Amino acid sequence: MTDTVRIGIIGLGKMGMIRAQEVEKHPAAQLVCGYDPAPQRFAERFPKVALCGSMEELLRSEVDAVFVCTPNRFTPGAVIAALDAGRHVFCEKPPGRTLRDIEDIVAAEQRHPGLKLKFGFNHRYHGGIQEAKRIVDSGRLGRILWLRGIYGKSGGAGFEQEWRNNKEMGGGGILLDQGIHMLDLFRFFCGDFVEVKSMVTTAHWNIPVEDNAFALLRDAQGRIAMLHSSSTQWKHRFSLEIYLSEGYISVNGILSSTRSYGDETVSVARKQFNEGFAQGKPREEIIYFDADPSWELEVAGFLENILNDTPVESGSSEQALKAMQLVFAIYHGDDRFMQSSAAPLEA
Repeated sequence: MTDTVRIGIIGLGKMGMIRAQEVEKHPAAQLVCGYDPAPQRFAERFPKVALCGSMEELLRSEVDAVFVCTPNRFTPGAVIAALDAGRHVFCEKPPGRTLRDIEDIVAAEQRHPGLKLKFGFNHRYHGGIQEAKRIVDSGRLGRILWLRGIYGKSGGAGFEQEWRNNKEMGGGGILLDQGIHMLDLFRFFCGDFVEVKSMVTTAHWNIPVEDNAFALLRDAQGRIAMLHSSSTQWKHRFSLEIYLSEGYISVNGILSSTRSYGDETVSVARKQFNEGFAQGKPREEIIYFDADPSWELEVAGFLENILNDTPVESGSSEQALKAMQLVFAIYHGDDRFMQSSAAPLEA
C-alpha cells in the first residue's frame, strides 16, 4: 500500500456524489472509477472519473478501497464481493435489508481480517453529538439516567414512490432507513440494550412498510431510552435528550444539505434546587454549530484506518450488527405489526 488510497464507488446517486466530493478533497485519496446503471449526473459532476460497465469490472480495476452507496437490496452483495476481491470497504447504512444480510457481511469480513470495513453511521461525527459525548464522558453531570430520541421527517411529494418505501428494495420503512441512526446513537452513549418494548405502524402513507415506530429500550443497568422514528413528522425534527444525575444535555437539530432540521444546537444545564431560580428552569448554556464536518471526518477516519492499519472504532461491523438487531427487536416487539402486510423482510 502506498500513501495514496485508490478508490472506486459503487452506486453514484445522492450518497455516491457526497462521498465522491469528500474523497476528492482528501490529499491521501484518489477517486479512480465508479459504477452505476444510470451514471449521467455523476459523469457531469466528475468528468475525469472513469465509469465502469459493471460492478465486476470495477472490482477488477486497480482500486484499494470501494465505497458501496447502493439501495439496500444490493448492499450485501456488493460489500461481500468487494471484500472477497481484496478491497477495503466503506458501506452506507443500513447494512442491507435483513439481519441475515449483516451476518453474511460479517462472515465475509472474518474471511479477510487484513481488510477494513466501515459503515456510514455519520451522526456520530456531528458536532452536536461529539460535544454531548465529551460532556457525558467528562463526568461533570454525573451518570446517565435516561435518553429520549425523536427523529422524524415529513415525507412529501413522491414519498410513496421512493425506493426506500419499496419493501423488496429497502427491506423496511422509516425505522430501518432513519431510526437506525438514533438507535446507533443510543448505543454510542449507553452501550448494549437487553430489553425492548415497541409499537410499530403505518399510520398515514400508502406504503408497504412502517411510517412510525415507538420503542422503549432498557440496558443492563436499568437505564431506559425512548425512541420515536417517524415519516409523519410534518415539521422535520431531530432531538436527542440525555438526562443525567446532575443535569441534562439536549441535542436539537441536525445539519443537513437542505437545513430542513434547523440549527444544530446543544443545550446544557446543571440541575438547580432552592438556589433562587424558578423550580424546573435551571440556567442553560446553548452551543451552536454552523458547519457539518461529519462527512469529511468519516471519510478521513476510514482512510486513516487503511493507511495506518488502525481499527475501525466508529461504524464497525459489530456496531452495525447491533444496530440492526435493535431495529428487528423493535419490529418483533409488536406482534400486530409483524402479522401485517407492512412487516419487514425476514430473509
